[in-house]
Amino acid sequence: MTPIRPLSYTLLAAVLGAAAASEPQTPLVAQQRPIQADNILSKSLVNTDKLQDSIKIENLVTHAKELYGIAQLSEPEYGHPTRVIGSEGHSGTLEYIYSALERLGGYYNLSKQPFPAVLGKVYESRLVIGHEVPESALPMSLTPPTANREPVYGDLVLVENEGCNASDYPANVTGNIAFILRGTCSFGAKSELAGKAGAVAAIVYNYESGGVSGTLENPTPNHVATFGLSGKDAEPILEKLKAGEVVDSIAYIDSEVKQIQTTNIIAQTVEGDPDNCVMLGGHSDSVSEGPGINDDGSGSLTLLEVATQLSNFTVNNCVRFAWWAGEEEGLLGSDYYVEVLPKEENQKIRLFMDYDMMGSPNFAYQIYNATNTANPVGSEELRDLYVDWYTKQGLNYTFIPFDGRSDYDAFIRHGIPGGGIATGAEGVKTEEEEAMFGGRAGEWYDPCYHQLCDDVGNVNSTAWLVNTKLVAHSVATFALSFEGFPERSDRTTLDAHEKSAKYHGHRLIL
Repeated sequence: MTPIRPLSYTLLAAVLGAAAASEPQTPLVAQQRPIQADNILSKSLVNTDKLQDSIKIENLVTHAKELYGIAQLSEPEYGHPTRVIGSEGHSGTLEYIYSALERLGGYYNLSKQPFPAVLGKVYESRLVIGHEVPESALPMSLTPPTANREPVYGDLVLVENEGCNASDYPANVTGNIAFILRGTCSFGAKSELAGKAGAVAAIVYNYESGGVSGTLENPTPNHVATFGLSGKDAEPILEKLKAGEVVDSIAYIDSEVKQIQTTNIIAQTVEGDPDNCVMLGGHSDSVSEGPGINDDGSGSLTLLEVATQLSNFTVNNCVRFAWWAGEEEGLLGSDYYVEVLPKEENQKIRLFMDYDMMGSPNFAYQIYNATNTANPVGSEELRDLYVDWYTKQGLNYTFIPFDGRSDYDAFIRHGIPGGGIATGAEGVKTEEEEAMFGGRAGEWYDPCYHQLCDDVGNVNSTAWLVNTKLVAHSVATFALSFEGFPERSDRTTLDAHEKSAKYHGHRLIL
């Protein structure tokens, strides 16, 4: 079937421009729509079974086809479908979601939250060490280019310790290429220190045999062009450097790092106790490499369908849906939302549920292993809700690390209980999981993760429908009552030593 392309995408630029110019940086609209009494009387109180029954795979698939059509709007600029922030495909995605919510008869208070985001593109790169071109060499996300976007030449200089202090960088690193061990501090900190020491480029090598694919996060003027390198490729180089041998290198990166404006979309029920909100979110953007129909079209469309069906019911507690922008660039939208949230608004969010990648083709039913010991109290009760639902359906499930890889991270760091479910990304399915869920052991859960082939055919309809029903159950449960769920504490931050992570989004940060 030819993808359907929604109309009037050019309208979004004007809408976002006006929002950025005039709308305060707050998560919710200031004015509420009046509640129509006849609408309330005709609706029943939300019921989990009825809300789950309203979820139809046909609706989800229709949305997915339309979303792919929207991703194709980016083809003139990118040469392929994508919904990366700053693209026509992402602008169209935002309009598609917002317009669908507007058609729900004033059931939700809607707002757009514009914020500054950093977008990076690597157009070309190459690293030569001695006479070899290491296969594992990858430019870091948000790396600046080499000087004048030309190759730079220098000897590799071994940095002491893990390169987290200025004193670790020898004087002879000036004009040369810093060779830095991964660990302790962020990749961005290492790149900045290398730049301040006068290095023309930096290589961060792994302490494990595998490669390093990370991000420098927030750009600074002192960042230098930075590569990641596997421990396996680094080992013979280290032996030479420690033996006093000279190892020359050529580094080349042609890249662009720029700041743009993008937008979160927030929808909160007009009804329900505004001081006790259940919140859930997915991200509206994809990576630049593809259309992102599973990652995270499946999650964002799950939210849209649940929000649509919920509008047929009344609620006791407010329900707040969020579509985050810039997740693929480092959880930018959710970070911004939580960071600017006033303390009194933070306290109104009883919990946050993250829904990212609901239908991986080689799926496992995955639950974030969020415990109260390591996270805000209430996280474990949410985890157990998912466990109970899968068990009741006679379905297997598995726990996965709660390690900062998706948009729940900012909520946890700011004292808000959180959790969620997923179906797997670039991880490899085990033989045990094949017995539990079917599919193919030894292959990625999503073989098209962050690739052009993440299209409509890349979503498993069985997993998508099952998980959308579970999302509906989670919403209905807390929209009805928080009975038995822990009260929020007054704490709105977690100390760094209590909540640290190697990931911030899908990329490593240290």
